[in-house]
Amino acid sequence: MKLISNHKQLDLSRPQIMGILNATPDSFSDGGKFHQLDKALLQVDAMIEAGASIIDIGGESTRPGAKEVTLEDELSRVIPLVKAIRQKSDVWISIDTSKAEVMKQSIECGADIINDVRSLRLSGALDVVAKANVPVCIMHMQGEPKTMQDNPEYQDVLQDVDDFLTQRIEQCITAGIKRENIIIDPGFGFGKTLEHNYRLLANLEHFHQYKLPILAGMSRKSMVSKALGKPTSECVIGSVVCATLAAQQGAQIIRVHDVQETQDAMRILEMIQTNR
Repeated sequence: MKLISNHKQLDLSRPQIMGILNATPDSFSDGGKFHQLDKALLQVDAMIEAGASIIDIGGESTRPGAKEVTLEDELSRVIPLVKAIRQKSDVWISIDTSKAEVMKQSIECGADIINDVRSLRLSGALDVVAKANVPVCIMHMQGEPKTMQDNPEYQDVLQDVDDFLTQRIEQCITAGIKRENIIIDPGFGFGKTLEHNYRLLANLEHFHQYKLPILAGMSRKSMVSKALGKPTSECVIGSVVCATLAAQQGAQIIRVHDVQETQDAMRILEMIQTNR
């Protein structure tokens, strides 16, 4: 399995690490740390050196309770970063956005992947991705970031996520997006309780039924901090364990803050898998 974008190929026969770069002042884990361009670029260099093959840039926080960001603010945070990274590196660039115009301008500046927590449900998003012919990650989320953790409920979280992904995959294909360009994400932490999140992680292999790449993002989320009873800043080991469990079940893209630690874990996992 592989992704193709902008004449590049990404081999998904082994887990690829997606390094998180929050160009926002209010993200839940590292908000404000990489808001300035020079600091952000230093972090990009560090993540690439540590083993990230994808840099995921976000200009709008999607933490629980987060306020919406204007189009102008998001563009001002994201586009200079995309341009600067593309000028110095051929690393895969992912844009974490739901706005069609941010997608369009980012792709024009050299972005390779769209990573949308709203699964291309905002106006114009489906059309932009279809025309650009780039990979897109569609994610399950119950509700909206501002309210998604207000008592989320499911009849069966696995079945509900299944139903949503099946519907969105069909709608993407109907809109002209190639099936081989679709990545799926069960949406850890997006409208789920602690138990919902761990049921999804325990059954992540279930989602291979789609025969599409799976992205797993659990890094420093509340599912880790609540389980450990620790603040987010002390959840590196827990996050790496979650990443490793996801990779063991065949997740092809692992979205993380702590690239070096996750890369170390992936190397050990690869040694185990190649010596069975």
